[in-house]
Amino acid sequence: MNLYEQLPYWLIRDGIVSSYPSLHADVKADVAIIGAGVSAALTAWHLRASGRSIVVLDRRHVGMGSTAASTAFLQYEIDTPLTKLSKMVGEKNAVDSYRLCRQAIYDIEDICKKFKPAFEFSIVPSLQHASYRTHVGQLREEYALRKKHSFNVEWLESDDLAQKFRLDAPAGILSADGGQLDAYLFTHALFRDFLKHGHVVYNNTAINHIRHNKDGIRLVSSNGAEVQAKKIVIACGYESLKYLPIKIAEVQTTYALVSEALPNEYFWHGNSLIWETASPYTYFRVVSENRILIGGRDDPYHRPHISPSTIDKKSKMLVNAFHKRMPHIPLKPDFSWAGAFAVTSDGLPYIGGIKQIPNTYFALGFGGNGITFSVIAAQILKDMILGKSNIHAHLFDFSR
Repeated sequence: MNLYEQLPYWLIRDGIVSSYPSLHADVKADVAIIGAGVSAALTAWHLRASGRSIVVLDRRHVGMGSTAASTAFLQYEIDTPLTKLSKMVGEKNAVDSYRLCRQAIYDIEDICKKFKPAFEFSIVPSLQHASYRTHVGQLREEYALRKKHSFNVEWLESDDLAQKFRLDAPAGILSADGGQLDAYLFTHALFRDFLKHGHVVYNNTAINHIRHNKDGIRLVSSNGAEVQAKKIVIACGYESLKYLPIKIAEVQTTYALVSEALPNEYFWHGNSLIWETASPYTYFRVVSENRILIGGRDDPYHRPHISPSTIDKKSKMLVNAFHKRMPHIPLKPDFSWAGAFAVTSDGLPYIGGIKQIPNTYFALGFGGNGITFSVIAAQILKDMILGKSNIHAHLFDFSR
């Protein structure tokens, strides 16, 4: 499965951060994790001091799947508005899901503080603006519900947006709780710390077969080497869907670009994350070196490849959407790419196991909150693997 086309900004900027071997001999472990992107890295990191032996396997290089293409737009707001989600899963469950995503942003901040040297992470505000005047009423209802549950939000009228952001939009909700991250470097930092605890990561190791037997689970690699494990975690992003006997998500293609560097005069209040109410939505944020990232313009998943002309066309559409809101900024694309993107019916992730596949756990953080969902998944799966209960597991269960 092609997880991205062309080269994402972070992969070019950061390059190959660390090298890991491929699997050439049979190994045993308490827990095997399939995947070596940010979801797998967070799960492995949370289990690093659990007393279990852990092995991580990926068919690519660490972080070079969807993680390298991630725009790392860290929000607690999921793709389904709180008002709508409350009708789907109940108000308490919806609010709990939003609160967990908000906490996950600060959990990432705490993890980043443990690593040296420090790398790109910051807490920034998040602004959701109405795409059209007809969206203002629903957005105000969203604001009222978040305010009711003590989320730190502020309502902004059109004049406020123009003054604070130089943004042309009818109205918006400004949230204090957002974040941005270099997900590729973050993944490598997690694995560096993970390795210090005596665990192992294997690159270039595709798993062709998973066999369950009375002694546990056997994972057979493409070169015949096997991993014997008691439990496995499948955390290989959108490619995880092939391991499930049920359909839980639709895969789409999304597009992103990073601009050339710009002078400081062109940036806005708090370097906020900015996104809209339209679906699919366009979003943008500031990245390192005074560049602007823009993402969106999703369409059905392309098989097998996306042509450069399509990516170029989508980039022009993203620039036009940006200039509709920020016409004064002379933005020029420097890097552009396309990536796989999956959505669930309620916008929530799927975390845990299913009865048809024993001793197997899934960390499926689909949607626009993939990284915050991955933090939540790592925390829940750690408890499950260690035989502990988790009061939030039911929110993301496959049976919901």
